[in-house]
Amino acid sequence: MTDHSDEQSKQDMQVLHSMGYAQELARRMSGFSNFAISFSIICILAGGIGAYTVALGAAGGASIGIGWIVGSVFALVVAAAMGQIASAYPTAGGLYHWSSILGGKGWGWGTAWINVFGLLFVVASVNYGVYLLLKDLILVGMFGMDAAGFTGTDLIIWVAVITLAQAIMNYVGIKVTTLLTDFSGYLIFAVTIAIILGLLLGSPVELDFSRLVTFKNYTGEAGANTWPATSSLMFAFVLGLLHVCYTITGFDASAHTSEETRDAQRAVPKGMINAVFWSGVFGWVLVAVILLAMPSVDEGAAKGWSVFYYTLEASGMPQWLKSVISVGIVVANFLCALAGMTSLSRMIFAFARDGGIPGVSGVLRKINPKYRTPGPAIFTGAALCFLLGLLAGSDANAYIILASGCAVFLYVSYMMPIAAGLLAEGKTWTKKGPFDLGIWSKPIAVLAIIGAAILAFVGFQPPYQLVGFFLAALIAVLVIVWFAFERNRFTGPPLTEDAVKARQAEIKAAETALSAA
Repeated sequence: MTDHSDEQSKQDMQVLHSMGYAQELARRMSGFSNFAISFSIICILAGGIGAYTVALGAAGGASIGIGWIVGSVFALVVAAAMGQIASAYPTAGGLYHWSSILGGKGWGWGTAWINVFGLLFVVASVNYGVYLLLKDLILVGMFGMDAAGFTGTDLIIWVAVITLAQAIMNYVGIKVTTLLTDFSGYLIFAVTIAIILGLLLGSPVELDFSRLVTFKNYTGEAGANTWPATSSLMFAFVLGLLHVCYTITGFDASAHTSEETRDAQRAVPKGMINAVFWSGVFGWVLVAVILLAMPSVDEGAAKGWSVFYYTLEASGMPQWLKSVISVGIVVANFLCALAGMTSLSRMIFAFARDGGIPGVSGVLRKINPKYRTPGPAIFTGAALCFLLGLLAGSDANAYIILASGCAVFLYVSYMMPIAAGLLAEGKTWTKKGPFDLGIWSKPIAVLAIIGAAILAFVGFQPPYQLVGFFLAALIAVLVIVWFAFERNRFTGPPLTEDAVKARQAEIKAAETALSAA
């Protein structure tokens, strides 16, 4: 009798070997787990709720009812374009590897750094948000603690505990991470359904579905100055797309865990696309119901960042259900950042594996032989996220860069391999994986680039212009460093058959050493 699981593992390993890499990470993730890790990091209970005012405070109900659909379609197109490339090149740190193969090692090197910054911003901003949610919803809201009693020391302690816990969970094995992110997938569905039913059944007003398609300019004071006042309703609508951009991002997590996923060439593209699709569907129902159950749209827009809690408190749902929802939101956000740290550590590991981080690549590419996880990459990423989280808590401008910047930087890093693939397809890129878009490949790539560019552009409009300045400064620094130093030092991933063959002895030695350990 044939062991299909063992046969699939051998095929996965052969594909990895053909790209010049050893099977050092433990391949224990199922297709559902690959979907769940991206679904967890997207987490509609984080951005969908936390950034609600970004849409409502733009073009009103239409930014919710129509804007979410428009942004979700763009995100789905980006996921499809990325999925095709992931199917051909299923490696950890996927975007960096894809850009290197399709656009050259310099393009890949730049993609790696932009993606690393984006992932750092994700984990740091979400973890700071977890602290705020824990404080406001649980410690103050449920246990009645005095909000004024929380100090900077409390911030340091809580952010440290949250970040360290996520790092340890990542370190002790992908099996633990998978169990938690699988649970997170179910939790997000359950809490979302609880919010939807609770708000619908406990709505203090009669449901008015016309709200979902009503355009009204809430920029300026009418929307608590979420956006500076503009006279253009269409521009306000475009600004509101940041709500979706901030929420439906991070789905490259499926690609970053390629080397830990069984049948990665098929499971990874499915994981990314399904995570974006179901986040779009459930997310739309969630944000639409919040709008429908709002006592007053004008009052809700004026509440700014607390609009969801205004709606929740006005609801007639039982207090115990509000408490359950509050706990669920906090846990889901914690697991969102946990998934983000998984992505970050795999990106750092993959980049270091090819010598991409000067001076410390040898340390950061090491794998723990017992847990088969990149320990140094995990704890280095956690330390950086902790410092950035403290910065977010101490400076409002820093938090703006982190919160809005994570979406901008990630979508820019998504555009880079897609653009390289568009130019390389049919020329240097002729071998695709099982997930092939066929004749739709180039049209989808063009739409993905346009969509990602629009979503990224929105992310550094005032009052988030600091994100644009920081991105421009980073690109300038990367260009200077590349041409002055890294172009000659950095060898990049093995891009030729000879380079892959030269690594085979090293691959065998690495796998033998891990097995022996």
